[in-house]
Amino acid sequence: MIDWTRVAELRDEIGPEDFDEVAELFLMEVEDTLAKLSGAANDAPQMQELLHFLKGSALNLGFRAVSTLCNQGELDAANGDVTIDIAALTSLYSRSRAEFEAEYKQRFAA
Repeated sequence: MIDWTRVAELRDEIGPEDFDEVAELFLMEVEDTLAKLSGAANDAPQMQELLHFLKGSALNLGFRAVSTLCNQGELDAANGDVTIDIAALTSLYSRSRAEFEAEYKQRFAA
């Protein structure tokens, strides 16, 4: 679920000392955006915009599976289809975040 190569790249780009703060900010923004999805269930352009943001944020932090699901939902929304399973997306994000938090310190221990 997590692209650890991307995580390592981002960590190297911004520096290990700032990575935790940036990662936490990404995670908070993703959760805020996930919470807005239900309100966009009948608004394809808004759904497309929210999923585009989620896709980019997830990809940036290495949440590959979440990004893939958001990409498909974004493409569907662009065609007027807003039937993405928000509960499944939220569950996938939760599992990805748990994996990220459980393994990050092991992989990047100083």
